[in-house]
Amino acid sequence: MSGSTLSKLALSISFALSAYAVMTPAFGAEEPDENMESITVVGKSVSYANNQTTDEMAKQQSNLTSVLAIIDNLPGVLINEGDTFGSDDWSTTVSIRGFQLSLDEQQIGITIDGIANGNSNYGGGAKANRYIDTENLAAVEVSQGTGDIASRSNEALGGTLNFTTIAPNDTAQTTLSWSQGNFDAQKFFVRYDTGEIAKDTFAWLSVSNSRNSDWITGTAENARDHIAAKVVSLLGEVEVTAYASWDDTHEDNYQRVSLAGFNQNPESDGLIAEWTGIPYVDQVYRQAWSTLRENLFGYVSAEYKGDNIELNANVYYHQNEGRGDWVPQYIVDVKADGDNAPHSELISGQTVNGGSALGQLFFVDKAGNALSPDANCESSITFPYGGAGAVYDPACYTAGAVPVGSYRHTHYKKERLGFNADFTWFSKIGDMDNSLRGGIWYEDYSRDESRDWHKIIDSRTSAEFDHTPYWLEYERTFPVETTMFYLENELDMDFATVRLGVKKFLVDLERVDNFDATNGAAISSDSDVLISAGVVVPMPIDGLELFAGYAENFAAIKDTVLERDASTLDLVTPESAENLDLGLRYVSQDINASLTYYSIKFDDRLTFIAPDSPDGIDYLIGTNGSYVNVGGVESSGIEASVSVNLTDTISIYGAYTNNNSEYTEGSIGYPAGNTVFGSVENMFVVSLDWEKDNRFAGLSSKWVDDRFIDAANTAVADAYLVTDLYAGVTIPSLANGLGDLELRFTVNNLFDESYLGGIAGQSAWIGAPRTAAFNATLKF
Repeated sequence: MSGSTLSKLALSISFALSAYAVMTPAFGAEEPDENMESITVVGKSVSYANNQTTDEMAKQQSNLTSVLAIIDNLPGVLINEGDTFGSDDWSTTVSIRGFQLSLDEQQIGITIDGIANGNSNYGGGAKANRYIDTENLAAVEVSQGTGDIASRSNEALGGTLNFTTIAPNDTAQTTLSWSQGNFDAQKFFVRYDTGEIAKDTFAWLSVSNSRNSDWITGTAENARDHIAAKVVSLLGEVEVTAYASWDDTHEDNYQRVSLAGFNQNPESDGLIAEWTGIPYVDQVYRQAWSTLRENLFGYVSAEYKGDNIELNANVYYHQNEGRGDWVPQYIVDVKADGDNAPHSELISGQTVNGGSALGQLFFVDKAGNALSPDANCESSITFPYGGAGAVYDPACYTAGAVPVGSYRHTHYKKERLGFNADFTWFSKIGDMDNSLRGGIWYEDYSRDESRDWHKIIDSRTSAEFDHTPYWLEYERTFPVETTMFYLENELDMDFATVRLGVKKFLVDLERVDNFDATNGAAISSDSDVLISAGVVVPMPIDGLELFAGYAENFAAIKDTVLERDASTLDLVTPESAENLDLGLRYVSQDINASLTYYSIKFDDRLTFIAPDSPDGIDYLIGTNGSYVNVGGVESSGIEASVSVNLTDTISIYGAYTNNNSEYTEGSIGYPAGNTVFGSVENMFVVSLDWEKDNRFAGLSSKWVDDRFIDAANTAVADAYLVTDLYAGVTIPSLANGLGDLELRFTVNNLFDESYLGGIAGQSAWIGAPRTAAFNATLKF
């Protein structure tokens, strides 16, 4: 740990201890605060490691942040986003026990109220922030390893994140929220709880609008509109729940940097704010690095609880569409126009479907004829990516040469329709309680992807482009069918509760080329029969239990693997992992603690080789990149957490993670024995939270150890310490008919730590700087 980090840690601890001294009353000075809530139980009594977010963790983040940020303080979890608000999906990474969710990997499952999210990849997938507004989040349940056998995800190698939505209020209420923050951040939110609108029927409806810029150049135009609604109704003995959300997002991305680039300038990711008129330079124009996504998601579920049986089922629908943007520094020559003829790619209204690149156009004359640079000219362009040759330099052409460039769109569209059904049957074996449960998950989806190239109207002046593409490069459809069955029996023998289960995935996926029927592909990605087992043993000390769990986890091959023509499908196999958890869990009125040892054997790690890198971008690569299996990984470690109510007003939380993840089967670029890039060996969190009467405050610090940026283990992202601070007050009703007004101030990265955050593709994004936000919430 560096001297700077130590000093910041010391300052943070001193701040916390000072706050503790001020906020702690003299012994016997006052009566206990009857409004102080009892400690939140973070872990459920199950045979695998699990944690759940608390209200305090939510307060450490502003209402402007994404729902992903709230889980960052849980043991074993590392969340990195391009900015504090999580307003760029491209730069979002999640790491748990050496498993990653990023551009490279999809190894952590995400569910929304227990329903599959439809993969988390950039190209057509969606993370939880697309489905839930921060104000509508109830809690996040994190199963770090072996997890619940019923989890609806076929990418949950390293556990599952289940994001749950709030229930409607019993009485009518309107919630108004306004947030303002650094980097032009602003959010308006309103939710109306209907109260009882029919017999035993309650609902809420919410609308929000948020905007912010980036923290580097201040030119990103990030915008998000979100609408959601939930209805809960009791119909006899059946509880029916319906939820729907619509999310429309425009994000301007952050770019990854190399270690050398970060050391040279830790305040820039290499994207520029202004259009220069030189296509080679303008390829890193921030407003043209964009992600546009629209997600519509909804489900209807029904639950019945009888004397000895519980039944629940749901049906869900998800539609996702959008695009990803870049600005290549050339026009692709895709049509042979004949000798001395101007290039048709420059003429509006003409589109070539399919085919391949014949060459590239950099500068043309006024008639549209390609020009060549002076053979003796040496380019003076040095930015970006180390500079360019003469063909990109306007100084190497005769006067009047016209630069040309493209605006490249990758279009995504997906529709998912699925259902889930589960049962639990309670019985007796002798005098022992026994429960048998099972279920099915079925999903049918079809994802469309296409790419088109548009001529920038005048590369000398702006990024405005011709809306009729000159080249529709490809158009493909990826049908995928998923079926999952599980069956598990749990027996309570008084001295121990044991469970044993089996699970099976059937996954069929294919590629349909809409331009070339012979370029189709199909692959089956079925799992073996997956075993799951566990035991929970109550200990002699009240509230203390021993747990152990084993699970064979599985991640099906994703349809994105079929995108690349160069992918050798017969050499790509599904990822699998054997997870073992062993731990102790203690729960009482004022203390909640857990300690877990885990061991994981991960086979056939599938890695995405992205087309962009700090060394430049190959815009003509088939699609988003390629996937390869890079051998196995073994991970082991310890996760510990403890929450304590020190007094009636003060609680403290701490978490420590030790993780060792290594490649076990060497392959090209991934040497056996090396540490998995992006994985972290040590992390710890300390949080102090105070609440008294109508005031509250908290301070939280997280230290993250060194991480390797590359699989060769030659580049290291240094350890960092980030501290978050929040403080607020609840003002009683100011007028008749008005409810309480809550004012909250949040500062993330209080000491403005400079560090490398998310790691993917063997390069990294720069971590977010100090960011302050203010929120006012009124209920009436």
